[in-house]
Parts: sequence; structure tokens; C-alpha cells
Amino acid sequence: MATAVDRHVALIGFMGTGKSTIGKEVARRTGRPFVDTDAEIEARHGPISELFARGESEFRDVEAKVVEEALGAAEPSVIALGGGAFEAARTDRALAVLLDVDVETAWERSYDTGRPLAESESAFRALHAARDYHAVADAVAEDADGVLLAGLGIELGGEVGEEGAALVADPRVLELHPLDLGSVHPVSSKTLEAAQRVWSELPIGRDGTVVGYGGGTTTDVAGYVAAAYMRGVRWVSVPTTLVGQVDAGIGGKAAVDLPEAKNLVGAFHYPDRVVIRPQLLESLPEGERRNGLAEIVKTGLLTGRSVWELPEEEMIRACAAFKAEVCLEDPYERTGRREILNLGHTFGHALEAASDYKLSHGEAVALGLTAALRLSGLGMSDVLDVQPVHVDPERAWAALRRDKKARNGRIRLVLLEELGRPVVREVEPADVRAALDELIAA
Repeated sequence: MATAVDRHVALIGFMGTGKSTIGKEVARRTGRPFVDTDAEIEARHGPISELFARGESEFRDVEAKVVEEALGAAEPSVIALGGGAFEAARTDRALAVLLDVDVETAWERSYDTGRPLAESESAFRALHAARDYHAVADAVAEDADGVLLAGLGIELGGEVGEEGAALVADPRVLELHPLDLGSVHPVSSKTLEAAQRVWSELPIGRDGTVVGYGGGTTTDVAGYVAAAYMRGVRWVSVPTTLVGQVDAGIGGKAAVDLPEAKNLVGAFHYPDRVVIRPQLLESLPEGERRNGLAEIVKTGLLTGRSVWELPEEEMIRACAAFKAEVCLEDPYERTGRREILNLGHTFGHALEAASDYKLSHGEAVALGLTAALRLSGLGMSDVLDVQPVHVDPERAWAALRRDKKARNGRIRLVLLEELGRPVVREVEPADVRAALDELIAA
């Protein structure tokens, strides 16, 4: 797997690249332990400058033991490796992310810090030139968001590649943006029947790759097909809608719908890569952009940032990084953190099911966010512009009560204590029903 879902994030790079500062932020945002191997060495053995004074070989022996201990820990962590320890990141136990800065910046940050290898500028530059960090790195990043994206295999603007793969694609997307990889398997619905047809057509073996190319429907089917085919094959997500690029095409949850409710049959199966190409959105209908805006507003409510006001590529990057942050902390919905991503979705999924999935996901989520905000005592009328929809209220209520977050028949909703502070709590059925009814046209 090319992600850090079940592995450490090992930050590598030369002196002065910000491994400690960025590492602490990534650890805080993902809820993972943070280990700074240089700081750990000093805590156990005293200042590194004194160790170096006794001989670099002694320091390297100490460093190797500390690094091996950090990389050998069972719990996935964020580990900042010393500038000379980068070769240790060449291991299956960690995703090696290179924080790369030019030598001038590195020298400016390092020369007056007492580091033993930053006393002579000429020697510093020679050492920088000699170390080939790129040969070890699985990914390169420049900030905490970049590390988070790398941690989930998310590539902005990358090439799809994957020649010889089985392409599970939205026919309309393929018509507008041809992609020639291997066998083509059109998908237009998120059903067991669609998945079964693709399974019966796949020409790949256990070492093959499935590529999902389209919106959330397509990438969900592709991920589920890959998860179940031969008990799991590699797959790549290439979301082509705004919803997909900020949320639905990211995160490893793959499922199909049943008539009773949305996403009832599925699996966790993380893509090795998520290739986000914003240029594919140029042909996106305005209605689909509005669908994406609902997920972007959701992200903004959860983070307390007006991400919807950013330029498009920055907005997509920020939302994708937040989704990666949550998934890296709670990749299989075991700790409860990931539940916050369902803000507004309990209502939204119920409305979708009651409409036989004729209601767009974005409109349903926007309505659901409105209900969640009302129950939270907050308002966002200037951003969310929704109207009640015509669906059967009893069907919607029945679907809502089947929500996966319910415990012992008690309805649990993601709400907001304030912007940027989500909380999951039980809500009285009468209050939930009243909020749902306000979303449904008489």
C-alpha cells in the first residue's frame, strides 16, 4: 500500500527543512504520536553537539538505535528523522515524505543554531549536494497539508498512468476526457448489479489494478469492485467531480446502495493513489458544482474556515487535506473521529433514499447541513441556499432511523458546539423528526 493508513509517516530532509515543526502539526491534526529522533537522542544522551565531539560514529550508533525503535513501534506515528538518518526510512513500516527546501534557505535556518554539521557553509553545501533524499522518498511535500495529502496517496495535478489497468468509468466522462489505459467497464449506477457486471468482465489477475474514473458513484463502485475481486486488488481513484475531488473520491470507503438505504453494502479498501486533476472540472455542469459546494461548506463548518472563499485549486487542496487528516487518524471508523465527516449526511442520506436517489447528493447534503445547523443553534443562510423537497416523509424517517451511527435505537447526530467544534450526540427523536419535516415540502 502506498499510503500511511497503517504505517508511520517518516519525515526526511536536510537540516532546516522544518521536519520538527511540520511533524508536530501533522501529529496534532491526525491524533498520532510524534517522535523527533534528534530530540529523543538529546533526552537520553545529552546535547548532540557533545555526542559529535566524541566522534560522529558514536553519534550514528546512538541515532540508529533510536530511529529503529521509533520505526519499530506498533502504533502509527509521525516521525521526524535527523538529516543523516534518512536511509532508515527505506522500509515498509513507514511512508517516507521528503520536506525539501533549497540549500540557501536550509543554511539560513541552520547556520547559527549550534548544529555540528552547520558550522561551515562550504561543508554544509557539499553535504546537501551529497545526500540523495529523493532516492528514498515516497513523496515530497512543502507544508503540513502536503504531508497529509501524501499520507493518503493524494496527488494534485498528477498523471494517471496505470497502463494495462481495468478502467471503471463514467461513460460521459470518458467521452469528454478520453483515458486510454486498458479494458473499459462503463458504470452509471451504484448498485450490486453494476458491481457484479464489472466483476464478471474484469480481465486482470491478483496483481492487476482497477482505476475508478468519474464521480462518486463511479469511484465507489470501482473501490468496492477492487475490494471484493479476488479478495482485494490494488486500485486508483481518479475523481472527476468537485464532490469527488474534495470528499467522495477520497478515504477508502467503498459501497453500493440498496433500495432500503444508501451505502449499505461496502468495505474499507484504500486506493494506493488518488489522482486529483482540477482541469477535469472545466466541463462540469453548474449543478454538479453546487453539489460539490455542499461538501466544501461541510469542511468549512468542521474546520471553522471559510474554505469556500479560496481559489478553486487551493480550496480543493485544503478540503482534500482535511479529509486525509481525519482518515489518517481514524481510517476504519474505530475511534469515532471519522464520524464528524457525516455532518448533515444523516438527513441527506435519508432524503436521497426517500427520493429513490433522484435527489442529487449535493442538494441532499445542503439540506442536511441546514438541519444540523438548526439543531446546533447556528445559521448559515448566506452560504446554504436550499428549498424543501418533495419526498415521502415516512420513507425519509424510516431511512434516517437506519443510520449507521444509531446505537440501541437512539439517534446520534453530528452537530456543532460552534464553528470548527463538531460533536456527536444523541438527539431526541421528536426533535430529529421535526428538523427532518422542515426539509420536506408539504
